[in-house]
Amino acid sequence: MANYQLTYKRFGQRSILIEWPSKIDEYILKDILRLKQIIENKLSEYIVEVNYAYNSILITYKNLVNDILQKISEISKLYKIAKIDLVLSSKIWKIPVCYDLSYGIDSEELMQAKNIDFNQLITLHANTLYTVFFIGFLPGFLYLGGLHEKLFFPRKSAPRLTVKKGAVAIGENQTGIYPNESAGGWNIIGNSPINLFNANQEMPCSIKGGDKIKFYPISLEEHLQIAELVKNNSFQIESEVLSG
Repeated sequence: MANYQLTYKRFGQRSILIEWPSKIDEYILKDILRLKQIIENKLSEYIVEVNYAYNSILITYKNLVNDILQKISEISKLYKIAKIDLVLSSKIWKIPVCYDLSYGIDSEELMQAKNIDFNQLITLHANTLYTVFFIGFLPGFLYLGGLHEKLFFPRKSAPRLTVKKGAVAIGENQTGIYPNESAGGWNIIGNSPINLFNANQEMPCSIKGGDKIKFYPISLEEHLQIAELVKNNSFQIESEVLSG
């Protein structure tokens, strides 16, 4: 297990920012998630929330952080425990995607730029096991790492004002799914009919950081069928439990 030299910074009056090396890396992600979990377990009565991104954790306390050195020392001790004692559990989620060009409105541009055909696009995108690095900028938007380098493609210089719910898209070296209709600048190559975020559920987003995503291609007809099942709350995303 790698040992990282973390940096700690005051972030406003009630928060501390912890930073790892600045790169997208699955080992760093696991390190972050272990520390996040133990902070939430051990310091729950003192904190409001713990947020994380690719290379950082932001801890927000209920009260003002007056003695920051004492807080940093406390977190450093928890970090040592987390690296030794915690085992993370995760899931593989199998998500249907329709790659039909009626949904993949940027597919032709991408295929032309990359000198690949439609079947190659689907194969390269679907035959990969992705890692959920974190969830944002919209509730339920999954930032997925592991995209085949042949599909790396820059974000649009002028984002669309409207992207359909379920749009599956590529931005730089990542792929993701728009959980709701929104503006967006990623390149759309398909659509998934599932719900990734439901504010009415106890857990609005079942997928979490560290989980894996496996896409599988579906036809237009299958997309309509699954969309109807989702509408009637009778579609269950297939998943498999992992640990480690």
